[in-house]
Amino acid sequence: MAYLKLNTRALKHNFLFLDELFKSHGKDWGVVTKVLCGSKLFLEQVIKLHPDCIFDSRLSNLEMVKKINPKIKTGYIKPPPQRHVEKLIKVADISFNTQFETIEMINRYAQKAGKVHQIVIMIEMGDLREGVMREDFVDFYARVFDLEAVEVMGIGANLNCLNGIMPSHDKLIQLSLYEQLVEAKFNKKIPWVSLGTSVTLPLLLKNLVPEGVNHFRIGESLFFGNNLFDDSSMEGMKQDVFMLYAEVLEVMEKPINPTGYVGSNVAGETPVFEIEDYSETSVRVLVDIGILDIEIDNIRPLYEEYHLEGGSSDMIVLDVGTNKHNIKAGDMVPFHINYMGALRLLNSKYIEKRLD
Repeated sequence: MAYLKLNTRALKHNFLFLDELFKSHGKDWGVVTKVLCGSKLFLEQVIKLHPDCIFDSRLSNLEMVKKINPKIKTGYIKPPPQRHVEKLIKVADISFNTQFETIEMINRYAQKAGKVHQIVIMIEMGDLREGVMREDFVDFYARVFDLEAVEVMGIGANLNCLNGIMPSHDKLIQLSLYEQLVEAKFNKKIPWVSLGTSVTLPLLLKNLVPEGVNHFRIGESLFFGNNLFDDSSMEGMKQDVFMLYAEVLEVMEKPINPTGYVGSNVAGETPVFEIEDYSETSVRVLVDIGILDIEIDNIRPLYEEYHLEGGSSDMIVLDVGTNKHNIKAGDMVPFHINYMGALRLLNSKYIEKRLD
């Protein structure tokens, strides 16, 4: 059976690296755990690191966090669904909001529960996903400040999530100016200016994040140690927090070229082959994971000489050349995975989850 392994030492290394980085720049931060898909086994490892706050986009995942440690601060990082506001109040201490009618509901349910719920109000900064339009922002705040059981914790924005609009020094400055405008107009202190996601980390490393932007929400860079600006590895961070292992089902020398009439495969694709010498062969390996579990573009064999030939619903085929590693049936083949690959694997009931 294929399994996904979390390297706890690499995770701790990346967490401490980021914690020191943010402290040295005077920034607050929290861990985004949505890639873990509510896995109790993996969430426990994150909670052991004592993050200031855990953010997620699924209420069921935050519910699991609270079951593991009821005292840890939690945040819901997308506009809350109105049908689940009552549950939101139970499992999230903070929520990120854009709809005033929803905030009114939060206020009512928070009053009923005897709580004060903290909110971050998201502003539209160009990526056209969630966010209050900038021309409506001041009036929006004026209405929210009248609510008794809601505390404005911050102003926030998202970039690079839908249309690929990248953060820049200018956009960060704009967001911090909006925070200053609201504080001056309403004489209210807003603790967080939150535009810091993993894609903003390279700007911080270059000292291009203004002092006013003081809060980061980090998921992908923590778990993958990558620079989202250019998809490179982040110097000083580990890239092997997650590894996928798939069991070898078949090892056999076969022709390089298929033979017969070419139609559409199980994925609806019509493969195109280079016409080569039909006498050429290589060793091909079948492993027990398929496109039901992961897109082939989201995994990469640990051994660079291995080539991913393709996959069906439950199996992937590797060309291992001359099989210099002497792979045999029953062996486990390791793969690197990217963020989207991990997201799919963690959401699959067919993939075992393990710790290292």
